[in-house]
Amino acid sequence: MLFSLRLISLIEAVSYLLLIGVAMPLKYFAGLPLMVQIMGMAHGALFVLLIALLVLAGFMTAWPKSRLLTLALASLVPVVPFLLDRRVRTWIEQSQQS
Repeated sequence: MLFSLRLISLIEAVSYLLLIGVAMPLKYFAGLPLMVQIMGMAHGALFVLLIALLVLAGFMTAWPKSRLLTLALASLVPVVPFLLDRRVRTWIEQSQQS
């Protein structure tokens, strides 16, 4: 389950970058709003899935709530999940050892 959390976190971050880096410029500079609808829906679904996995992680691990909140807030800033990935990997390894 924790591997899924890490994977969804990274996929959600990529979808966010695609939304703001590709879809939004296509909408406003090329007049193509369809990409925002598609990417916006995909990103929204991934975000909801990420939050659900964070809630599950809160029940299944001894992670402090501050860590879960940090991961939730990190998903709101486009590149932070990539910067936190190594730390998340370490947290997951520590959780699986204990």
